[in-house]
Amino acid sequence: MRRRRLRIVSTGHGRRVRQGQLVGNFAAQAVASCSRRGWSLNRSFSVLAIVLVAFSLVACASRPETGFLSAVAYSPPGAVDHTLLVATTRERDERPGTLFNGDRATATDYAEITVSVPPNHKQGEIEWASTPPGDPNVDFVVRDERYLDGDKAFVQALNAQLALRPPGKRKVFLFIHGFNTMFAEGLYRLVQLAHDSKAPGVPVLFTWASRGKPTAYVYDLNSATAARDGLEHTLRLLLASNAEEVNVLAHSMGNWVTVEAFRQIKISGDLSHRDKIGNVYLAAPDIDIDVFKSQMRRFGKPRKPFYIILSEDDRALFLSRTIAGGVTRVGDNPDVAELAALGATVIDLTDLKATDATNHDKFAQLATVGPELREVLARGVPRDHQASDVGQTAVSGVGAVVSLPLTILGAPIKIIAGQ
Repeated sequence: MRRRRLRIVSTGHGRRVRQGQLVGNFAAQAVASCSRRGWSLNRSFSVLAIVLVAFSLVACASRPETGFLSAVAYSPPGAVDHTLLVATTRERDERPGTLFNGDRATATDYAEITVSVPPNHKQGEIEWASTPPGDPNVDFVVRDERYLDGDKAFVQALNAQLALRPPGKRKVFLFIHGFNTMFAEGLYRLVQLAHDSKAPGVPVLFTWASRGKPTAYVYDLNSATAARDGLEHTLRLLLASNAEEVNVLAHSMGNWVTVEAFRQIKISGDLSHRDKIGNVYLAAPDIDIDVFKSQMRRFGKPRKPFYIILSEDDRALFLSRTIAGGVTRVGDNPDVAELAALGATVIDLTDLKATDATNHDKFAQLATVGPELREVLARGVPRDHQASDVGQTAVSGVGAVVSLPLTILGAPIKIIAGQ
């Protein structure tokens, strides 16, 4: 059987299947079919728009809009609790077990939430409850939650969590979700990532006002744009806290607000505590490649490379590209040299089998090999490597492909080191 290949290019929902998931599978197949048949972009988009409207009609009843965040007191043996901090530009929601909705707030708000991962958890997945608030024996559930009023309360709660960790592990793991994400979905995805990756840092979710509807792409894009100042402010609070290091992971459209926030920090000239910035991972970036080039030119080549996690078979980004007039998105860009020249390290998951129908959430699978991946990226590409020690292939304008002796997710890793 052919082994799947996972390349790293470098420079220097859950347990139950719902109706919405079935329609989502059909939508993914429709995307692939339109692409294979060479239909025009306009015709492809018309078909996809109809499919997505149908998807939204059946998905809304099965997704965790309300009630799924009500606190559950019981904690079974083997369950693991994770306490997260939340910074958000969403409005508070008075409905029980909801906390925040998809409408935009006028200022950044905060919360502290403890989530329980069930004993039967399968890596890479979220065990969703079929009915709220869920069974802690088999589902992700909330154990405790509270709003935090203002910056001071947020930083105090963060520092309290950091103090529970020994020196050297007082880090922050900041996650920014993507398009079509309800509050509970972004929250539980961060819990899954933190749990599976065994990340030592305090998990922090920055969640912007996504409507959680496939047909609300433009609303979500504008919400992400409106959240730039909120994310910049949150980053500054994290960097000014007692954290020793702040690592960032953004997904899909969340990359747009993330890169913009970093760009704003650079333009402001106030680079306080920038030495605390650790790794920045941009997973499946839904950013126009020309816009990204413009952002990076203004930002400048980062001292540490951005890690871009992409897959050329990302069907969600195919749709985004179609809506955007056929312009390549960063997350499905096949031109490795182009990204390398911008100072990026690309983790190419094209040949990795996805667990979702759109191939858009492959990044979540990397959490299961977080320690190994972090070790490889921290080690980097040895400058004194020999051709006899590792495989090398010249890449125009980039450098050499270096095959390291490491296999994760059943796939060998290759690194292209920019020289």
